[in-house]
Amino acid sequence: MDVIALDDPTDAQIREWHAVLSAVHAADPAGEPAPEPEQTAERLLGGDPGSRQRLWAVADGAALAAVAALRLPGEPGADRPAEIDIQVRPGHRRRGLGRRLLASAAEGLRADGRSSVIAQVHAGTPAVPFLESHGFECVLVLRGMLLRLDEVPPERAARLVAAGPAGYRLIRWQGVVPDEHATALAHAKHAMADLAEYEGAPWDAHRVRETAEVVAKRGDDLYTVAALDASGTVVAGFTEVVVPHDAAGRAAQYDTAVAPEHRGRRIGIWVKAAMLEWLAVERPEVREIETDNSGDNEHMIAVNEELGFRVERESLEYQAPASALP
Repeated sequence: MDVIALDDPTDAQIREWHAVLSAVHAADPAGEPAPEPEQTAERLLGGDPGSRQRLWAVADGAALAAVAALRLPGEPGADRPAEIDIQVRPGHRRRGLGRRLLASAAEGLRADGRSSVIAQVHAGTPAVPFLESHGFECVLVLRGMLLRLDEVPPERAARLVAAGPAGYRLIRWQGVVPDEHATALAHAKHAMADLAEYEGAPWDAHRVRETAEVVAKRGDDLYTVAALDASGTVVAGFTEVVVPHDAAGRAAQYDTAVAPEHRGRRIGIWVKAAMLEWLAVERPEVREIETDNSGDNEHMIAVNEELGFRVERESLEYQAPASALP
C-alpha cells in the first residue's frame, strides 16, 4: 500500500475519505457529532480561506485505509505552525500507515518553510501514544464543554446581564470588527497567553479582521459581544460565537478573554450572558454551544459552569518541531 497525494481529490476519493473518518469516530467516539459527508467534502475541496492544505492517503485496493491533511495557514514560510490531522481505520492500525503519512506530511511541512506543526487529538485515543512516539509534546490540555440552551432558565442570562459592572458598557457586532475597535480587540486577544505561547503569531488589527473574513468566506456567521471601559476606546473583555451554516443547531464558542487589568469584575460572564440573550433573538435555531477551555483556566471553566456548560470530553494539543519528524 503506497502513500498517494490527493491535492485534487475525486468524488470517489472524498467518499472514501469520509468513510475513514466515520470508521474512526465509531471506534473512538469523543462526545461530539461525526462529520456529515457534505462537511468532509467542503473541507477537502475548499479548506479555509487564508490557508492552504495538502492531502495524502494510503489506499487498500479501491478503499482508503488512512488519510492525512496538513493545513498551512498564511503564506509559505509564515511564522505560524502548520496543523496536521492523521486518521487510520481501526482495522489497519499498527501497520506503520500513520508513520508513513506523517513522513509525507513532514516533507510538505519543510518544503513550505515551516518550523513546527501542531495536532489536536482526544484524550484516551490511540492518537496520543502515536504522537508522543514521534516527537510531539503536549502543550495544552483542553476541556470540551457543551451548553444545552433548553436547560438554561431564560432569567439566568437576564439576571447576569443586569448585574454588569459599573463603568463599562456592552457593544456587539456580526462579522468583521468595526474599524474603530479593531486595534483594541487585538490588544484584548493578547490576554489569551496560553495560546500565544505556541501559536507563534501576534494579534494585530489585520489578523483580527483576517480571522473574521475566513469565517465569512466559508459561509459561517461570527457574533461578538465586547465590554468597553469608560473611555469607550478600550476593549476590556469580549466573547465570540460562530454559527456554522450547516451546524444543525450547534454553535461554537470561539475566543473569550478579559484583559488582566479589568479582571475581577465578572466581565467574562457578563459578555457571555449578553451573547446568550442576543443569540436567543437573532438565531433561535441554535440549541447548543460547544467550547474548549484550557485545563488550567479554572476561572473560565467556573464561568462556563455557572452559565450551564458541562464537560463532555478532554482534548490535547501537541506540537513538534519539523526537525523531529521522520
